[in-house]
Amino acid sequence: MSELVEKSKRKPGKSTKKRGINGEKSLWWMYLPAVLFVTAFIVYPFMDGVRISFTDWNGFSQSFNFVGLEQYTRMFNDPTTWTVIRNTLLYGIGSTILQNALGLFYALLLNNQIKFRTVTRTIVYLPVIISPLIMGYIFYLFFAFQNGALNDALMFFGLDSINALGNADINPYIIVLVNTYQFVGIAMIIYLAGLQGISKDFYEAAEIDGATAFQQFKKITLPMLAPSITINVVINIIGGLKLFDVIVALTGGGPGNASQSSSTFMYDLYFSRQDAGYAATQGVLVAFIILILSLLALWYFKRKEIEA
Repeated sequence: MSELVEKSKRKPGKSTKKRGINGEKSLWWMYLPAVLFVTAFIVYPFMDGVRISFTDWNGFSQSFNFVGLEQYTRMFNDPTTWTVIRNTLLYGIGSTILQNALGLFYALLLNNQIKFRTVTRTIVYLPVIISPLIMGYIFYLFFAFQNGALNDALMFFGLDSINALGNADINPYIIVLVNTYQFVGIAMIIYLAGLQGISKDFYEAAEIDGATAFQQFKKITLPMLAPSITINVVINIIGGLKLFDVIVALTGGGPGNASQSSSTFMYDLYFSRQDAGYAATQGVLVAFIILILSLLALWYFKRKEIEA
């Protein structure tokens, strides 16, 4: 009798384990559509781009020649490449710093019970839903040398007009500010979600211990927001490094190549100069930069999450 009881106890365990294993195996089929999608629209185009980077293809001809590393040698000897890399890093890192700083500021402010909180959230987030190209044209009308709103205001106060978009020393920073203004709402929303997930018990205990507001922010808020910081930084870096629309609308990459990003430079090489092989080489470079910076940011902030 006791043997039967023991067998009856063991059998469900074995069957449950077997069903669990089969269930886990069947779940792999759920990944198949996503794997096929990523392979078809990301992996294959990227690998084909790497192949084209070893050719002299003009983007339209049915024939082309394999030239080995000639395009890569040309890229690293091209002064424009270094200007483009500098601008791309400025757009990526500069936008990331500003968007996270302002986004956290807005989130801390709007997490309190203040008047017009909902309206303020809407106003901050509203630019996100506008097309980046349209946003670029809106600010072009503001910064334009002829009949721009900024110069009209300066002339009204008796000051000289400035050609901000035509100044190579200024226009990259204008692009960073416009990109930050448009997408700071995303950072704000993510930080707001993180703040609302922090229990008030931590702050009450800290107040009892005599902690100041800054100490509470440093020892409670920032560590608890580590996952939100990770998400925001990675998203902002990727978005900033592949910036395209705003640059096309504001400066077109000019004057010369002074404000070109990797994306706009590739576009110019492919469609204007019919130099697809070299454009693909630039694409491989920017993909490598995005991958390295994103992985470094992810690794660093994931460590901070664990320490927190």
